[in-house]
Amino acid sequence: MASIFTVFILLSMFFACGRAEEKQFSHIQLGSALHPETPPMSWRSPSGHFEFGFYQQGNGFMVGIWLVGVGINNITVVWTASRDDPPVTRNATLNLTKDGLVLITEQGWEKLISARTSDSAYFAANMLDSGNFVLYNKSYSIIWETFSYPTDTILGGQFLSSGGQLFSNLSETNQSTGWYRLKMQYDGNLVLYPVNTVDDYSDAYWSSDTYKNGVVYYRLYLNDTGLLQIINSTRNSVKDLYSSSASNNINTIYRATLEINGFFRLYSHTYDETGTLNSSVIKWSALDDLCKVKGFCGFNSYCTLNDGKPYCLCLPGTDFIDANHKSLGCESDFLEVGCKDGREDVASYNINTTENMIWEDIPYMDVPMSTKEECGNSCLEDCNCGAALFIYSQCHKQKLPLRYVRRDSDKQTTAFFKVGLRSIKSWNESDHIPPVHVFTSKKVLVQVLVLILGFTAFSFLALGISGLFMFKIRVLRYKRLKESETLGMTLNIFSYDELKSATNGFKDELGKGSFGTVYKGNLYKGKKFVAVKKLEKLVEEGEREFRAEMQAIGRTHHKNLVRLLGYCAEGSKRLLVYEYISNGSLANILFKGVRRPDWDERVRITLDVARGILYLHEECKTPIIHCDIKPSNILMDEFWTAKISDFGLAKLLMPDQTRTFTMVRGTRGYMALEWQKNTPISVKADIYSYGIVLLEIICCRKNMDVNVSKPEEIVLSTWVYNCFVARELDRIVGNEEVDKRTLENMVKVALWCIQDEPILRPSMKSVVLMLEGITDVAVPPCPNSAST
Repeated sequence: MASIFTVFILLSMFFACGRAEEKQFSHIQLGSALHPETPPMSWRSPSGHFEFGFYQQGNGFMVGIWLVGVGINNITVVWTASRDDPPVTRNATLNLTKDGLVLITEQGWEKLISARTSDSAYFAANMLDSGNFVLYNKSYSIIWETFSYPTDTILGGQFLSSGGQLFSNLSETNQSTGWYRLKMQYDGNLVLYPVNTVDDYSDAYWSSDTYKNGVVYYRLYLNDTGLLQIINSTRNSVKDLYSSSASNNINTIYRATLEINGFFRLYSHTYDETGTLNSSVIKWSALDDLCKVKGFCGFNSYCTLNDGKPYCLCLPGTDFIDANHKSLGCESDFLEVGCKDGREDVASYNINTTENMIWEDIPYMDVPMSTKEECGNSCLEDCNCGAALFIYSQCHKQKLPLRYVRRDSDKQTTAFFKVGLRSIKSWNESDHIPPVHVFTSKKVLVQVLVLILGFTAFSFLALGISGLFMFKIRVLRYKRLKESETLGMTLNIFSYDELKSATNGFKDELGKGSFGTVYKGNLYKGKKFVAVKKLEKLVEEGEREFRAEMQAIGRTHHKNLVRLLGYCAEGSKRLLVYEYISNGSLANILFKGVRRPDWDERVRITLDVARGILYLHEECKTPIIHCDIKPSNILMDEFWTAKISDFGLAKLLMPDQTRTFTMVRGTRGYMALEWQKNTPISVKADIYSYGIVLLEIICCRKNMDVNVSKPEEIVLSTWVYNCFVARELDRIVGNEEVDKRTLENMVKVALWCIQDEPILRPSMKSVVLMLEGITDVAVPPCPNSAST
């Protein structure tokens, strides 16, 4: 009897739970709608702590999720739909349909906020107590959730996936994308950057210092007890950013937010039993000094503290662009005097010295010097130098404008700023009055007065025109410099004689690239090695090549791309100056090296190359088709990081283009079939080349090799496909110990990449995700070019 009673109780609890769960799932049914000013205006979570619906922004309304009882007007927005779209009017409607959440405006415009992510239609929705708004199918499985698309905040139970980012809000009352971003990088590092920058250490202002090697999936995770940590694919902690001994209190909500000032902070909000907020506490902050946030102060200004509060001041010789908005930066306020015989007119400038100043811009020249005075005088005499920083017996020379400048009393540095003796203001306000002479003749007096008035009028007219002209030139120059800094680099212009001297008369040849030969050289008295590419084809062809490389590389900045430092354009002479990559090409390492790279090194190289191509295709400002991906165009630096080089054949795509017609380019053996069909070329041509390179990296041999022991092994792609079908992949790596699952995945990715039909080839983003093990790799069909 007791056991029967127990079974009855369990069954009753089961059905009760089922009814409760059904009630929760049916909380928001299809056809439900929200309105900005007439009920219902939002859908609340069961506890009432979170609401989903319309909130006011300016004179309009946005759709989002907010935490109740915290912040301005007692709400703190934690998620916003289409945050950079303009607010809608009070007559808008948000409908829950089988296709998702549809926003309908007064003009009848419809926007799908939550697109369907599977073949099944939406069936119901729920605003959960975790702060996650979810959509279900008929099986009550979650097929869309806001937790997968964070904006500036993650909540308890939420992840920031590898490659994912948080973007700060524009202001306290405007949830549009702001000025800072937090990225969970693929290398395991959690990093804070200004928003308009690439993922480069020179732009980072905080990092978790959790850089890892290898193919591992990393995530930032905040759990329900306030534990904020970086975890790997096995959910093991890489680093705990904040941990608490507190138990899981259902009345405490944790949120980690990237704030409008660039701070990343963890908050706890505790409610009493009635749902009233008791306390809001900052549990952890990535930074405690706002002056360390790069971009807080604009160009040519620096951040300093006064009574613990940060504010921006102009560097010597500059003045605020807008005194009412000091964070916009400063511009030069003195007249520049041109160089004479390659040297600065030192009589027209002074050096302003400031202690304890620091900046993190990349200098155009580093010179060892024994004293501060030498550094200051060297900058004064250098036409290119606008400022110099003396630290640890090194003089770092810098062109203007400067960025990321701050005063730090802990830094024992001396900064020098070149300031002109004649200010623009005094020049514009000055009057040039000739000496007064006394004339007794009225006729002569009238003539002199007419002459003086005419000359004065002409002078003022000429002065006004020249002043306006100079101002426009300075504004244009400043804008160009600002755009260059936004791209993360400023190209140096070298003379032909300077590069001829740097390469010792072009004697030390490193190799031949498309349209030219590459020579080793050194600049700045041997302090910096460079690679100088001298274009040697016909003038017309070389000119086209030169402009293509300048456009392609000058706009890119990525750790897996060779960096362009400058160029020379004198008459018909065209030369490009690159960073020097010390370990040569991947082709030499794979095919000619004494020791071929081990398996882990090869796996990492394949990812380096893939991420470089992904940047070219999808992440840089103008999409670029490289057109000549091959091992000899992949260089290895001193840390064995792969860098893609030789953009001489690069083809740029306009913003509205996905394909383009172009002349046949590339190298036989790595060229996709569409090159031979006179059809439009897309980024899928690079995917094909990468597939061939991937097979060569796996097997450490060329795609075509007649010196093999068996005829069926001559064409690498054919042999690999046959081994894959026969489940004999161990033959392609010989006796080498490799991870068999990784090997199989890499082979499958390569075979997908070399499909004859471009539409069958994956995007580079998909290739990276498959190589990282984040997404599964389907069994590829036989590429026709690899069929036997």
